[in-house]
Amino acid sequence: MSKANAKYTFIDLFAGIGGFHAALAATGGECKYAVEIDKDAAAVYERNWDMPALGDITKDANDDGVTLRGYDGQIDVLTGGFPCQPFSKSGAQHGMAETRGTLFWNIARIIEERRPPVLLLENVRNLVGPRHRHEWLTIIETLRFLGYEVSGAPAIFSPHLLPAWLGGTPQVRERVFITATLIPEHLREERIPRTETGEIDPEAIGPEPVASMADRFPRSEGGTELFEPGDRQTGWDLFTSGIIRPDDPAPTNVDLRLTEAETLWIDAWDDLESTIRRVTGRPLEGFPYWADSWTHFPELSRLVVTRKFLAPEREVVKDRKRYVARTDIPDDLVPPSVTRPPIDDSLPAWKQSHLRRNYDFFERHYAEIVAWAYRWGVYTDLFPASRRKLEWQAQDAPRLWGTVMHFRPSGIRAKRPTYLPALVAITQTSIIGPLERRLSPRETARLQGLPEWFDFGKQKASATYKQMGNGVNVGVVQHILRRHVVRDRDLLRLTPDGRRIIEAILPEGPDAPGDVVGVAG
Repeated sequence: MSKANAKYTFIDLFAGIGGFHAALAATGGECKYAVEIDKDAAAVYERNWDMPALGDITKDANDDGVTLRGYDGQIDVLTGGFPCQPFSKSGAQHGMAETRGTLFWNIARIIEERRPPVLLLENVRNLVGPRHRHEWLTIIETLRFLGYEVSGAPAIFSPHLLPAWLGGTPQVRERVFITATLIPEHLREERIPRTETGEIDPEAIGPEPVASMADRFPRSEGGTELFEPGDRQTGWDLFTSGIIRPDDPAPTNVDLRLTEAETLWIDAWDDLESTIRRVTGRPLEGFPYWADSWTHFPELSRLVVTRKFLAPEREVVKDRKRYVARTDIPDDLVPPSVTRPPIDDSLPAWKQSHLRRNYDFFERHYAEIVAWAYRWGVYTDLFPASRRKLEWQAQDAPRLWGTVMHFRPSGIRAKRPTYLPALVAITQTSIIGPLERRLSPRETARLQGLPEWFDFGKQKASATYKQMGNGVNVGVVQHILRRHVVRDRDLLRLTPDGRRIIEAILPEGPDAPGDVVGVAG
């Protein structure tokens, strides 16, 4: 989208690398101001959007005024994925006062002075949890105090709910969106909810939220059958969705391969899953398998203490060194029977349930489990406690190596390769089992809906993973903005600015984030 063809203006607060920018530029928006305090993210932003972003919102919007790097023109849409901070709890309703000292107050200062017709804010799911109830109500009250129509109920949405033709991607990423429209002054008294005492009522729902996790959409444009993300035949599949592409060049700034130890942990649990499947004819059941809980059986406990559970040998397999299961299993290793331990009834109910299922599993398969643990050295230093756990959530996946995995503090979590859990800004990058490697930075960018030309330069892969974990999904932003304009169309029609936004977003807005064209083009 060239600046000459721009249909409306927007500003991009807490801009990151430009997920909001990608979404709004695709619908005719021209960014007039962006601010991002992280220098690495700001460098990527400027590289791709040809405008500076590095800055501090507290210096650009405060008691002294709103400068926005010198821009004092029209703002049609204000966007921002703002951090959620604790607000004061004065017990009284004072408009913006309770937000002072937080970054939301700086956003409110811009809104107060510039009065953009549409607000599009994003935050983590926990914003609407019980611990942040006060923050949520304060935000809603503040926006109503400033003259905006806003739903008192959160719009919670995830990109995996949208089919690809609407900009969806196979990532479960539940986020809260707050969308608001400026009410013409002569209508504010009747449209802003108030309590019986005349104060602004932040608990009133007002308009319904623009999206929810219960929303479903046609599977194809013009079709009537609904898209079900987890459907085995027509839902998401990482290997046909375009997220993972065999022709991708190997990244030069990150090694996606698994370490020998990581490969060992997966090989070992893959072997147990395959063994149980051969014995029962069924895949593992869906619950957490805790190898340490099996040592509660005295027979296995004695074996661990008295027998040396040796580490497996290392050999070259598939041109790489990896551990190979031992074959020298003693004839008298497996006990003739086992004694079920009691479960402490003072433990939390969830833990009692997990122990009960693990004890049942061990009683049924102790012969296979004991031999397996010896073969792989499960009770040696090669297996830290968190890797002696498997969270099988892969249903009838053919094997562990055929799943998508995550190394978590709670264990190795395995899921079918349909859609991925949310990218996070820490080191839990998804492992693509069939490829025996981690998700690449480019693949994480696709999961966030960024176009193929989007360039991270020569920054470290760890910075890219962090930025993707902190980012907003492009397709979801486009969807939320479209739904907001549809919901508030009658209100927006009352002003020239609102009519311009309607004309930009509804008739010709692209359906997928891949349609984005750089503003420098």
